[in-house]
Amino acid sequence: MRQQILDAARDILVKDGVGALSMRKVAERIEYSPTAIYLHFEDKQDLLFQLCEETFARLVRELETLPTEYKDPLVRLRRGLERYVQFGLTHPQHYLTSFVIPNDVDDDAMVTKHQAPESNGMRALGILREAVADCVRHKRIKAVDVDVATRALWAGVHGITSLLIVFHTFPWGDRDAVVSQLIQAMVDGLKKRT
Repeated sequence: MRQQILDAARDILVKDGVGALSMRKVAERIEYSPTAIYLHFEDKQDLLFQLCEETFARLVRELETLPTEYKDPLVRLRRGLERYVQFGLTHPQHYLTSFVIPNDVDDDAMVTKHQAPESNGMRALGILREAVADCVRHKRIKAVDVDVATRALWAGVHGITSLLIVFHTFPWGDRDAVVSQLIQAMVDGLKKRT
């Protein structure tokens, strides 16, 4: 039943957006009472968190293969950033829900869940961090604060991904070229100057 609820919520999210998602609509979709949903999820925030976890799990699966695909850490870093953007563009409603739309989370426990090291979101960030750390270890980029560089890179790819999704009618021209240029500029900014 829990999976039925998640599947129905995901379907509503993808087709109608996060604004249309409610416990009542999910219950109607699976033909159960709303109280049945509360046996599996505390509230809409908990349901959204679980959907985000599923989204992040997909992203983790796409990123965790990078070390076996690309031995050069600098290539791996670039490909990981590209893969992140592509993931967001392939799953725009999931991406917006997970990264962009504020969930009005005032609950400290929910914030802690989102930022827990074992959460899939933090695991995805950890994969990016490891790629940056490998680049530093192999002297492919200058010695940087790995955590600061990781967050700066994430902010850059998150920004372009969000903009491409939200402002999809903007005259971007060659979107792939824009993404490539941004990633190249960010990575080049970390390289050693000769």
